[in-house]
Amino acid sequence: MLNVLDHLPEGLLALESTELHTLVPSLTLIHLQGEMDPPLFISVLLHGNETTSWLVVRSLLKKYGRALPRSVSLLIGNVQAARQRQRHLPDQPDYNRIWAGGDGVEHRMAQLVLQELRSRGVFACLDLHNNTGRNPYYGCIPRLEPDFLSLARLFAPIAVYYTAPQTVLAYAFSAFCPSVILECGLPDLPASTAYGLAFLERCLHLKSLGDVPQTPLELLHTIAVLKVPPEVTLSFDPLTAADLYLPLDLDRWNFQALPTTQAIARIGSQQGCLLALDESGQECTEQFLHQAGGAWYLRQPLIPAMLTLNAEIIRTDCLCYLMERIPSLG
Repeated sequence: MLNVLDHLPEGLLALESTELHTLVPSLTLIHLQGEMDPPLFISVLLHGNETTSWLVVRSLLKKYGRALPRSVSLLIGNVQAARQRQRHLPDQPDYNRIWAGGDGVEHRMAQLVLQELRSRGVFACLDLHNNTGRNPYYGCIPRLEPDFLSLARLFAPIAVYYTAPQTVLAYAFSAFCPSVILECGLPDLPASTAYGLAFLERCLHLKSLGDVPQTPLELLHTIAVLKVPPEVTLSFDPLTAADLYLPLDLDRWNFQALPTTQAIARIGSQQGCLLALDESGQECTEQFLHQAGGAWYLRQPLIPAMLTLNAEIIRTDCLCYLMERIPSLG
């Protein structure tokens, strides 16, 4: 069941992300009154292992207490997965893939959240996340409209425009308010927490997104996602038997233009394949990848994001997203 509260449960801000389940055992929406309306919607812990979101919001609420410059509607996500520091538990869906409808309990709770916030009105939607590989701070936006671009440039000088997957929270919220996914670097780092906190404070004090300075913004567009098929075994260790071998430091390529001469994976067996899917979810492997000399290469220079050394994340999510630069919007 979705919990909806109009106050912070006593002791909540003293808890670590692994302990939140003791006070809020499932998806919880908390409305907190501030000086300005409509509220700023903030989502934390949709992925239970991405802890910076809770560290940031906990710091924010400790600092401002009941004197919030703007009202806040806070969504606390997958606390059961956070308890075990997992993205999601084996019997759960990914909590950032439930926002386009569905028959599951989690899908129904997501629709209740959308209905509640649509009816209240929202100043902006901020969905905080971490990466599991080395990436710069960057925002992801589902629309190239002024308020969305303002949110992105307020967070970082790099932003990614995406149109898939449409099952993520920020895409669903974009139907009725400006929204952004905030990629806050690696989890648990004090620098990531400080960076996210500074951004949230700026948002809390904004009277209008039109007040955001129009600083330069490097804008990228996601055009494909690379996946390892479930039946393919993978390894970072060349001495371990596997269908596919990945470089030990492949996350160094994140947000770097990757040339067509760079092998992105070595093939260990005939089953060692990669798949590319376009924005509509259609396979497009031949368009973006080719094999040569027992390795996989890009057919055109592109920019990867979200490369990680975590094999479990690669299996449950993807190897990486491929991007191209968007010319300046003026």
